[in-house]
Amino acid sequence: MLLRRPGPALPRTARIAVLLPLRDEAGRVEPCLRALLALDGAPDLIVLDDGSTDGTAELVRRIGGDRIRLLDGRPLPGGWLGKPHACQQLADAAGDADVLVFVDADVVLVPDAVERAAALLRRSGVDLLTPYPRIDAVTAGERLVQPLLQWSWLTFLPLRAMERSPRASLAAAGGQFLVVRREAYVRAGGHAAVRDKVLEDVELARAMKRGGGRIALADGSRLARCRMYTSWRELADGYSKSLWASFGSPAGAAAVVGLLLALYVALPLTVLSGQWLGLAAYALGVTGRVVSARATGGRAFPDALAHPVSVLLFAWLVARSYARRGRTTWKGRPTWLP
Repeated sequence: MLLRRPGPALPRTARIAVLLPLRDEAGRVEPCLRALLALDGAPDLIVLDDGSTDGTAELVRRIGGDRIRLLDGRPLPGGWLGKPHACQQLADAAGDADVLVFVDADVVLVPDAVERAAALLRRSGVDLLTPYPRIDAVTAGERLVQPLLQWSWLTFLPLRAMERSPRASLAAAGGQFLVVRREAYVRAGGHAAVRDKVLEDVELARAMKRGGGRIALADGSRLARCRMYTSWRELADGYSKSLWASFGSPAGAAAVVGLLLALYVALPLTVLSGQWLGLAAYALGVTGRVVSARATGGRAFPDALAHPVSVLLFAWLVARSYARRGRTTWKGRPTWLP
């Protein structure tokens, strides 16, 4: 597996800016803000309010006072999706910061998270690092679907090969907690290079590789936690807006989903007709889920036992995402540009 893990912080040698884009997040951003204010090392804290209508900006001012620099987002120009535009504005506002740390509103950092993540960036010699947060899953739908994120890249992605390979197609990243060397970010074109991409985090990692940079994933479960969605409707809509972009084409999506269904649903079902290979296939899926859960701070049992159901739900979400592509909005904005 060779999963990188953060070690202790190192003496500060770089200026760090923590960047938080917000749009209508008043209902859930407070824990994130309070965690940012408690960070060790006093990094620059910059928040961008991207046209919120629910009092998000007022909440930031009340909680952050003069310790958080609050920006008013500019109107969204043509050819841009909302999050890349917000992140580019934040990066521009960070001035001469050496390390940019992008976080999402649903992420709660521990006090030494940024210092330790920056130390891992420095030790590993990469230019873009994703210390993947521990995913908090509460409802049944979350517990069935959310663990597939870590399971998929721990099971199928050769992590160290991804770090060494210059191929842009071999890339993964997570925008919830993203640590970037500013020099490499600028060389790659920043978020302007991925202005029309709904999976701007993965596309930024690919742009980094095209610019000669290196990327890495790490276990960030001891540094951050994240509850991405709080209901099945929110989860289904969230995945539907972007899951289609995870695959190169509908044919590629069909091939991947078909393989997953064959391995983790169809083959295990053969145990009902006395085919013990099916039991082995089921055990393989469950074991993979247990290993990934224990490696990333997730819940292993009984959730892993429902792995075939999780794969079925994933297949449905992929189909739904393709069916809704071009018709989905997120917080009042389109999620796809033709």
